[in-house]
Amino acid sequence: MLEFEQLYRSQGFKAICGVDEAGRGPLAGPVFAAAVILPEDLIIEDVNDSKKLTEKKREKLFDIIKEKALAYCVASASVEEIEELNILQADMLAMKRAVEGLSVKADFAMIDGNKAPELEIPTVPIVKGDAKSESIAAASILAKVSRDRLMLELAEKYPEYGFEKHKGYGTKAHREAILKYGPCEIHRMSFLGKILAEKENEQ
Repeated sequence: MLEFEQLYRSQGFKAICGVDEAGRGPLAGPVFAAAVILPEDLIIEDVNDSKKLTEKKREKLFDIIKEKALAYCVASASVEEIEELNILQADMLAMKRAVEGLSVKADFAMIDGNKAPELEIPTVPIVKGDAKSESIAAASILAKVSRDRLMLELAEKYPEYGFEKHKGYGTKAHREAILKYGPCEIHRMSFLGKILAEKENEQ
């Protein structure tokens, strides 16, 4: 998990950050991103792609990563920004905000996926980076836990949709709630075309 960090350190970079996002696919809520700079050669046991970890394990690692990181920043792009820009561009914006918000300025960024935001420092996209780089995996955990916590708060404000269970993803129960109650202000309308078309067809 340190192979990429060591590769770029050998090229002279010192403050290397891993960057990942959470919430690109849901029908509701903002998209989150995190950037993390870890101390050289630090190995945090069990840090891996957040999707492969249990919620309990992610919560535990969330605190450990924040404690041990040289710097970290969690940022987001709003539902309005997702609608205005499209999800890919909003995703890039959240990542850019996360990197630029680091208390220690990064000199190199490793981005999970096949695209990278435009930054003032060198960047490299790494496909499945959250399973290959500890820094990216750490960022994936911070982004995922932060977003999940927000969705739990929003579940109290909009109890009819069950956000506490699915975190905004398009589960059967979530789709049925949208059909029954209609969308609320945190739904991404551009994601709901198919579901709302079903409703119209039924009427």
